[in-house]
Amino acid sequence: MTTPPSASSGATPLVLVVGAGPVGLTAANLLGTLGVRVLVVERHTTTSDEAKAISLDDESLRTLQLADLDEAVYPIIVPGTGTRYYGVDGRPLVHARGTGERRYGHPFKNHFAQPDLERLLRSALDRFPHVDVRFGTRLVELTQYPDRVWATLASGDGDGGQATQQIEAAYVLGCDGGRSTVREQLSVPMRGRSYPDDVWLVVDTLDDPHDERYGMHVGDPDRPLVIVPGRAGRCRYEFRLRPGECAPGTAVPFGLVRDLLRPHRDITPEQVERSVAYTFHALLAERLRVGRCFLLGDAAHMMPPFAGQGLNSGVRDAANLCWKVADVLAGRATEALLDTYDTERRPHAQAMIDLSVRLGRVVMTTDHRRARLRDLCVRAALRSRRGRRYLTEMRYRPDTRVTTGAVAPTDGPGQALTGTLLQQPFVLHGPGYTSTRLDDPLGPGWSLLGIGLSDDDWTGVAAAGLPDARYVDVVLGDRAPREHGGRAAVSDGDGALDAYLASLPGHLLLVRPDRLIAAVFTPGQADHVARTLARFLPPPSVSQPPTAIRRSVIF
Repeated sequence: MTTPPSASSGATPLVLVVGAGPVGLTAANLLGTLGVRVLVVERHTTTSDEAKAISLDDESLRTLQLADLDEAVYPIIVPGTGTRYYGVDGRPLVHARGTGERRYGHPFKNHFAQPDLERLLRSALDRFPHVDVRFGTRLVELTQYPDRVWATLASGDGDGGQATQQIEAAYVLGCDGGRSTVREQLSVPMRGRSYPDDVWLVVDTLDDPHDERYGMHVGDPDRPLVIVPGRAGRCRYEFRLRPGECAPGTAVPFGLVRDLLRPHRDITPEQVERSVAYTFHALLAERLRVGRCFLLGDAAHMMPPFAGQGLNSGVRDAANLCWKVADVLAGRATEALLDTYDTERRPHAQAMIDLSVRLGRVVMTTDHRRARLRDLCVRAALRSRRGRRYLTEMRYRPDTRVTTGAVAPTDGPGQALTGTLLQQPFVLHGPGYTSTRLDDPLGPGWSLLGIGLSDDDWTGVAAAGLPDARYVDVVLGDRAPREHGGRAAVSDGDGALDAYLASLPGHLLLVRPDRLIAAVFTPGQADHVARTLARFLPPPSVSQPPTAIRRSVIF
């Protein structure tokens, strides 16, 4: 066995993020916000100028809110209204737009240009003196030891000017895409299947006349088509190609682009920002964690584009993992917490892959009989309230509920909320009755929301040894949010908070830093919740007054 190099004495632990695409840059911003020292390496010399991903959902915007970036992102997105599906005859079938309630505090689906997002995320890292970003630097080799990872990096042009360097990291996040070097170094196979016979042409155009704020999926079996208008005259078109029209990975003839776009617009070569013929994959890595290395984004999973969840799934990876890494490095959690990344993310990633495949088969079929049957079934479903809500609110999209991992189910009402994302209604808080989204008064760490609890209830809960958290009184019934006993307080701002939690008086919600509800319980069940989570989260080592606001330490 190779003897590990000597560890750096007294050095602040470093997290190495490999890949500076949207997922890697999001992870770096989350870690930077949590005070973690980060090195980001990217083999390309700049952020990408290709508009690959084009859709951010409400969960992703909420994750960017955790990194204090949501307001910065709004100017580069089109706050959209979902997707409109068209049938065989070109008539609209259904407009899938979510509930319209902004359950997580942001619009349900939003179009954007990936180069704009990458530039924003990269520039945001300049906020953090403890985050270093190196473009033109690639990972060459990883060597893992029980307490650290040694990574060999190479920079330069490779023509006599290449330099190598070894760095020591506490953890490595592989965010380096479908051809991940990190995944290759870890010898982790991808499981699933590819679709080499389904060739699609993606064309990103400029000066486009489309002004719709929704995507359009045209289910014409003769030529399935997707149109997604963007900002400032940008628009994406995706066409299902026929055999022999263009091979994946080859140069796309402008004549083919012009002919396909002719029914929709005139085009000149200068107005084609990007054109690529591609096939898609439905793959999931066999493991998302190997020792001190983790896979995120396309390095962990690849899916067809029809559900618009490729990038959003990668952002969910970052949201799930980064707070856990920060808590372990700060001594607030055990290494066992990091194992929950795989158990929590794998089922949802697989569900999104399966949904994307099903949508492609149904919406983008080239079988005329199947397409006509699809249209009949959709129109029939829309006649019932249940069917209409299922389709228009996109209830077919898998939710992010966690059933196994860092959660503590209990008996009683409210258990349907355990393992789900906390909703983010507008609330009032503070002496001036400030109106804000719920996440803002919760702070960056764990939070414990008590719904109509007494001081005695809080005293008993504080003695149970739950994770260090911020205590928050939830005041229902159109009453003022008065802070008491050192606790924060929030009350209903627009009716949504009361509707969400009115059935749970006398209960508590233990909310993780990623805003997932770890437990819903009564004060009498606090000991059970603490015992369930103890292997992940040792109780606070320093006792505090039971009614004090308790915040996670940012190191």
